Amino acid sequence: MRIAIGWKRRTLAIGAGLALFSGPGAFAAAPPPGPPPTYADLADLADPAQLVLQVRITRQAVLEPARSPGLAAGRVRLYVVAKPLATLAGQAPQAKAVQYLVDVPVGPDGRVPRLGGQSVVVFAHTVPNRPDALQLVAPDAQISADPATLARLSPLLAELADPGGPPRISGIRDILSVEGNLAGESETQLFLDSPREGPVLVSVVRRPDAAPVWSVSWSELVDQAGRPPAPDTLAWYRLACSLPDRLPAGANLASDPADRSRALRDYALIKQELGACPRTRG
Repeated sequence: MRIAIGWKRRTLAIGAGLALFSGPGAFAAAPPPGPPPTYADLADLADPAQLVLQVRITRQAVLEPARSPGLAAGRVRLYVVAKPLATLAGQAPQAKAVQYLVDVPVGPDGRVPRLGGQSVVVFAHTVPNRPDALQLVAPDAQISADPATLARLSPLLAELADPGGPPRISGIRDILSVEGNLAGESETQLFLDSPREGPVLVSVVRRPDAAPVWSVSWSELVDQAGRPPAPDTLAWYRLACSLPDRLPAGANLASDPADRSRALRDYALIKQELGACPRTRG
């Protein structure tokens, strides 16, 4: 038997390395659920996935540690067979059952959790010429398919499927700041690189006796009515989880000391208002 290792994008003949446990006590009951995935966790998994599938696990087997390269401490690598229930993104598989490898935490006593019968969501790539095999995008790219998680995942997948949605951010190109005619008036523009043609523009406008206003434009046209992205949206994720804490040394900054100082101040404002990008996955 040969199955796919998703995150390595290769196959492994597991044969003797597959340990089927069916006796009493071989598996522990399913562990209590950990903290729910954050929006960033969901986006990290969904963004690179070719297929997002809800499945019900029908069978599991353990790979021996010697056949599980890169396995993290406190985890076990499972070979899973599952029945597709719903295709959340991508093209529905043609097979009645799918198989994949996944790393899951062991219980406090070191026993393997029993996952049979559970409904989960997997984030994967399809395997050429293998309609029954999936390649997970990460060793742990399997999450519970509880109603709350599905409700949070659905709008994210819709945004990712929109060709006009916010693109990935690949770097900071320039940051410029210009002082206005009035005291305390200025505008800073941050140009971000993305795979889409043309930069993404983030601007901060300051006016006398008013709080600074910043916005983002995802096209070459400046959105005069733009606003900061709402938390837990794809636009927020693209910025909050991609922009570095500090401007990189290679970024083209304003050369005038006063302009540079404003640019650094306004970048700090953007980062502060975006907030942290929390993740629970290891």
